[in-house]
Amino acid sequence: MNRRPASLAVRLTASIGVVITAVLLVFGWTVERSISNHFVQQDVDELNAVVRTLRHALATIPPSIPPDALRERLANAVSGHHNAQFQISTSDGEVIYATSGPSLSQLEKGVRPVKTVTTDNVSVWRVNGETLRAAVVQVPSAVGPDAEPLTIVVATSIDFHLHYLERFHTNLWMLTAIVCLAAIFATWLAVLQGHAPIRRISREIRKIRTDQLHVRLDLQTVPAELTELVAAFNDMIGRLEALFQRLSDFSGDIAHELRTPITNLKTQTEVALSQPRDLEQYREILYSNLEEYDRMAKMVSDMLFLAQADNQLLKPEFATVDLNAEIQDLFDYFSAWAEEREVGLDLTGKPVRIQGDRLMIRRTLSNLLSNAIRYTPSGHRVTVNLTTADHQASVQVRNPGPIIPEEHLSRIFDRFYRLDASRQRSGEGAGLGLAIAKSIIEAHGGRIGAQSTTGATIFELSLPLVPCGDSQSPGGFVHQFNHFEPDRPET
Repeated sequence: MNRRPASLAVRLTASIGVVITAVLLVFGWTVERSISNHFVQQDVDELNAVVRTLRHALATIPPSIPPDALRERLANAVSGHHNAQFQISTSDGEVIYATSGPSLSQLEKGVRPVKTVTTDNVSVWRVNGETLRAAVVQVPSAVGPDAEPLTIVVATSIDFHLHYLERFHTNLWMLTAIVCLAAIFATWLAVLQGHAPIRRISREIRKIRTDQLHVRLDLQTVPAELTELVAAFNDMIGRLEALFQRLSDFSGDIAHELRTPITNLKTQTEVALSQPRDLEQYREILYSNLEEYDRMAKMVSDMLFLAQADNQLLKPEFATVDLNAEIQDLFDYFSAWAEEREVGLDLTGKPVRIQGDRLMIRRTLSNLLSNAIRYTPSGHRVTVNLTTADHQASVQVRNPGPIIPEEHLSRIFDRFYRLDASRQRSGEGAGLGLAIAKSIIEAHGGRIGAQSTTGATIFELSLPLVPCGDSQSPGGFVHQFNHFEPDRPET
């Protein structure tokens, strides 16, 4: 089971809190380190001052000075350095002078002598519970036999500094913790306030019901960061509104289309049962009912076909289709109907072959031709033109007739859509033919469209050509069909 992600407020507050805490910790460590280094440098300066004073005193002391006078002179030399401790000894370890306090002899044995005290060579030494910062320095002197170099162990107590740093450390981290908590709380409040537009948008979205799909969120009232989200939501609501409208129209259309045959069946059955009839009359009523059943069965079949198309379940069986041959067969099929309406059929262009499902392509062309014949005035001709360009085959079905208004052209491929508001068209099908044609063409990766100008309406579809290998004949043709064998047209 997947865990639910933490809220944006928690994640953002935690992230900012971690950053603030890290910054404050680094800042506190830097301050503490800086103070500690300052104390070290201060102690080093103190030790160097003592060493310089002792160096000067030793350089000016006469070799024959008595020991008591020597000790008094050395003690007076550093009288201004109250916190300093030192010990002077010869190279063989004999102590010439040592200040009162802890013994520095062990430090002399454990630390290598240097010429100058620096922060890099100073040592921290703990003697008798006291912490010292010390160094061992060798200096020349006339004191002692043969004026041998002397060793000076110089030290200063740092307990005061350590206690100060300990208190500063405690106070600093307590202050850091308080500041971090305050910063995290302030961040949480800021994030909560920053998310207020999201909560407001959520409240507005909750108010939208199925009967309010026309409502749109105002892009001018949201922060720039949420503009893209709100625009995407408005687009989604627009699609849902169109889908709901389409579903509503579809429900009304299908109820209307089914009501007519069902009413006819009910009326004919009631009439048949109203009085006794002979066998031939019952047979005629059953034939009439069968026509209504056929009409409903074809409508249900078409609706199932469109449902498959909506769910991308149409799987064309691709093969090479000769559009010229298919259109000629359809001309023969519609010959009787076209002759009855005094409509001529022309096929122009050059032979074209495409890759597609032959039965689906035939059904599309049949729907387009039947519409063209239906709306062509008597004495005029329907023209089908075949062309190729950019690896696409183009089929144009042109018929003279009334102009289709622009507002209808954009919806002419919608299912059950008809130009007349009454939707009373006996014998003209259920209004699904063009919707089926569009679904088939799109399933083949093609396009279909319509345009209507003064004097003619043109339906044009384009489909991929057969790949190189099946050559197209370069010659063109013009074929006219004026006389047909009688047959019933497919609607």
